[in-house]
Amino acid sequence: MSDEPKPDQKKIIVDEDWKSRVEAEREESLSARETSKPTQAEPSTKQAVPLPPPSLMLLASGLYLQGMIALGLLPTPASDEPEVHLEQAKHAIDTLDMLQQKTEGNRTEQESAEMEHILHELRLAYVAVKQKNEGG
Repeated sequence: MSDEPKPDQKKIIVDEDWKSRVEAEREESLSARETSKPTQAEPSTKQAVPLPPPSLMLLASGLYLQGMIALGLLPTPASDEPEVHLEQAKHAIDTLDMLQQKTEGNRTEQESAEMEHILHELRLAYVAVKQKNEGG
């Protein structure tokens, strides 16, 4: 009998070295990732943008922006296109309303005026967008 394969048989080639090649590639990949990560001992060289101090109006303006985005009056950060989400807009308005009620008596006159203004603006925009989407 001959070791030659018959014409209708496929020749099987066994590669015993593949495991060691895969392991070497894995180790190279891991070491490359470790060298690219900044360690905790080495702070990042990027300068962080200084954050404003926490305030009631900073919180309120964040909720206002969420409402404006949800109403489709500003583009969404993800797609850079305006999208209307009335339930999200209503949630932002309700949250601002709750914040206004819970902080009653603890706000400055300016904070009260700004809170009233942004709530009024969002409510009017909500009604306009809702009527437009309902076709009326």
